[in-house]
Amino acid sequence: MDGLLKLAGFLDEGATRLGRASAWLMVVLILVIMTDVTLRHWFVIGSTKLQELEWHLHGALFLLALGWAYSRDAHVRIELASERFSPRTKAWVELFGCCLFLMPYVTAVVWFGVDYVGYSLQYDEASPSATGLPHRWIIKAVIPLGFLTLGMAALAKLIHTSVFLFGPEELSHKTSFGLATDVSGSTND
Repeated sequence: MDGLLKLAGFLDEGATRLGRASAWLMVVLILVIMTDVTLRHWFVIGSTKLQELEWHLHGALFLLALGWAYSRDAHVRIELASERFSPRTKAWVELFGCCLFLMPYVTAVVWFGVDYVGYSLQYDEASPSATGLPHRWIIKAVIPLGFLTLGMAALAKLIHTSVFLFGPEELSHKTSFGLATDVSGSTND
């Protein structure tokens, strides 16, 4: 089980590194938006390429940060009821949610996303606008890549959850759920 926790750490680290690296896309996005606004409003020069690059960067930023956000619990949750749950109940909810909803969805997006990218690459799909960006497959490739990192983070979370619920007690404290127990060690079940 200790090996599983090491694997979970490796998967989490991969998602985190890609997420942190993708955060730099925000700087590029801001510069592109500032350039686009300056050209349009002060020089009356519109650029379809710049506008398309804006949404490409925004999409890449969002998709590549998915795994990072999930591994840090920075994603949207319905906490109205779950904030009152014990760590053990939270772990069960996480386990079922991950197995029944998240992992099947991630698998489907990656599976069909690869074909989506392949089709775009095969036909060298470009923007429908004559003055738009070429090589649409580049941004489309970010879709399965982003969901692959989300899958890595979800698998790491599943490992942590499984170790907490089914593993030896001495390892359960190394999981995110084990860290959530109060100082006395009770889990409020």
